[in-house]
Parts: sequence; C-alpha cells; structure tokens
Amino acid sequence: MNPEPGEFLSMLTPDEVAALRAAGRPRRWERGSTVMSEGDTSDWVLVLTEGRVKVSSHTSSGTEVVLAVRGPGALLGEMCAIDGSPRSATVTTLEPIAGIVIRDFPAFLQTHGRVAVLLMRLITGRLRDADRKRVEYGAFDTTGRVATRLLELADRYGEKTNGGVRVALPLSQDELAGWTGASREAVSKALRTLRDRGLIETGRRRVVIHDLEGLRKRAR
Repeated sequence: MNPEPGEFLSMLTPDEVAALRAAGRPRRWERGSTVMSEGDTSDWVLVLTEGRVKVSSHTSSGTEVVLAVRGPGALLGEMCAIDGSPRSATVTTLEPIAGIVIRDFPAFLQTHGRVAVLLMRLITGRLRDADRKRVEYGAFDTTGRVATRLLELADRYGEKTNGGVRVALPLSQDELAGWTGASREAVSKALRTLRDRGLIETGRRRVVIHDLEGLRKRAR
C-alpha cells in the first residue's frame, strides 16, 4: 500500500526507506488492537505501512477525544521517543495494520540528518492542523464540524463512484463524535441533516458523498 501524501514515509527517498526498514522490524496488529497507550513510558516508534489507526485521548470523565486518523506512511510515537515523556495519546487500530517498529529512533535521526529536518516539518504541520481544529470547534456548529471531517476523509480515502465519492469509514458514530468534539446524539442529528439535504448517504461504516460542493459550503 502506498503511503499517504504528506505522511512521513512519503517524504523519504528510497535509500532512506531502506535504512528505516533495516533499523526496525515488521509487525502486524488485528483490528481493534491497542498499539500504544496514553501514559505508557515505552520509547519505540511505529511507521505505518498498511491500514488505518485512530489517535485518541480521554478526558477526566472518561470521554474519548479522537485527535486524528492516520493511514499508511504515518509516523506514530515520535514525541515520546524524542523527549522521553510518557505517551500523550492512545493509538488503536481501525482495521488490520502493518508497520515497522523502531526501538532507537533518535539514533536513526542522528545518522540521517535530512530525515530529522523532515520530522520537524511534519511536527510543525501537525501543530498547525491542531490549531485549525481548535478554531473549527469554536467557530463551527456540530453539523459544520461533521461536514469538515467527512470532507477530510473523502480527500484522503474517497473513491469516485457513479453516485459521488464513497468513503469506507472505519469509524463508528461514537468515534466520529469524539473526532468532532460532540456527543453521539449530536453527530447522529448532524448526519441526518446532511442526508435530508441530499448531500450524503450513510451505511454501516461507510458514507457516500453525493454533493461535494454542497458539503464544502456546509462546512464553512
């Protein structure tokens, strides 16, 4: 499976990818597995080569907040490996995944200076994305936030069909709620609103977007 554009693995040269594979070992997880746990002190990183995961954290009341969905090419666990702090989020598989586990990532970066610079660029991009999402939470209603997340998934994983763009959605409504900072009931109502307007069609863990432009307007 090819890495997603903009993800860590897509930035590397073939020689750098080969060196990365040589520095680590392959591993697989089944769907629903916990790959990394918030608060854990392990320091290995994972470069995802197949499948998708969710990155999440929990509030003091136990509510799950989904921070991101990552796909092939993503680098996971890098902050803990670099600064030695406990993991700041939990990584859970949304489908069967495969990846490269690297135990001494700082040593790899020390011998591959260009990759270290790319990593800084990647982390900066994630910080900008987090800032953008905070603005969305303050400026958009639930339907607008749901529309925005559906557009993101369509851009990253959508497949064109005769009826529009099909997204095989590996997220449950609870997880979509955690990703949009809303309750499950509010997300269910937002999806119903978008369906009633003819913008989307929903099924079990899938969405077909019939009107991309209309969905973009609702996301603004």
